[in-house]
Amino acid sequence: MKMRSRLGARAALLAVSLAAVLPGSAQAHRAWFLPSETILSGEDAWITVDGAISNDLFYPNHFPLGPDGVTVVKPDGSAGAIENAARGKIRSTFDLHLDQPGTWKIGNMRSGVFGRYKLNGEQQRLPRGAQADEIEKLIPSGATDIEIRENVMRNEFFVTLGAPTDAVFTPSGKGLEMVPVTHPNDLVANEEGVFRFLIDGKPAAGVELTAILGGGRYANQPVEVKATSDAKGEVRLAWPQPGMYWLEAETKDKNTSVPGATVRGLGYVTTLEVMAP
Repeated sequence: MKMRSRLGARAALLAVSLAAVLPGSAQAHRAWFLPSETILSGEDAWITVDGAISNDLFYPNHFPLGPDGVTVVKPDGSAGAIENAARGKIRSTFDLHLDQPGTWKIGNMRSGVFGRYKLNGEQQRLPRGAQADEIEKLIPSGATDIEIRENVMRNEFFVTLGAPTDAVFTPSGKGLEMVPVTHPNDLVANEEGVFRFLIDGKPAAGVELTAILGGGRYANQPVEVKATSDAKGEVRLAWPQPGMYWLEAETKDKNTSVPGATVRGLGYVTTLEVMAP
C-alpha cells in the first residue's frame, strides 16, 4: 500500500517529546475513544485511553464506552491486549503498553438490530441491545408493520511508536472500513488528508462524513468539516486547526445478514490527532 507520510521526517523532533450514535445535532450522544497521545518516539511506551458516550466530545458527562470488546492489533499483525481497564459511571479507561515500534490499531466492532412493530395498534420497539438470534422470540404473535434494521458499527483509533507502518490498515472486507491514503498519525492543520472508505472490501461512494474538533463545550461555534466520498470511496479533508478530531462516516445499504432485516446501517468512527504545522 502506498501512503503519504511526513512522520518519518518529524521523528527526530519527537525524540525529545498514544503522544451509538448519530452526527448532526449539537446535543447528539457520540461514542468516542480519546488516547492520551497518538504519536510517540522510542521503542517502548505507554498510553492511557478514555472512552465515553457524551453530548460534548471528549468531555464525559453521560455514559461510559465500556472497554469490553476492545481489540488491539500490533504493527506486525499480532493481537495485543489492553491493561488496567476500569468502567466508571460516566467513562471507562484502559492503558496500552506499546512494546513494538510501528502503527497500532485499537478499537471495537459492534453489531445489533433495531426493530419496531405494532401490537394492538400501538407502536412497540425491540429492546436496546437486541441481537439477531433474539428477534423471533422478541416479536410477539399478532404483531404487524414489522421493521428490522441491522446495524454494524466500528470505532477505532491509531497510535504510532517511532516510524509509521501500514500493516494494520489491511481491510477485513466486513462492513464500513477506512483505509487511509494519508497516514492517520501524520495529519497537519491546513494540509489535506485523504481517506478511502470501503464497504465489504469495495470502494464506497456516497458515504457521508463529519469531522468535529473536540473542545466544543468551550467554543461559540463547533469546528467541523463535512464531506462525501467520491466514486473511488475517497474523501479529502483540510483541517481548520490543530487538535483532536472525532470523525464519523455513515451510510446504509440492503446487504443484510439478519433474517427479516431490510436495511443495513453502517457506521465508522475514529479519533484523529491533527498537529500544528
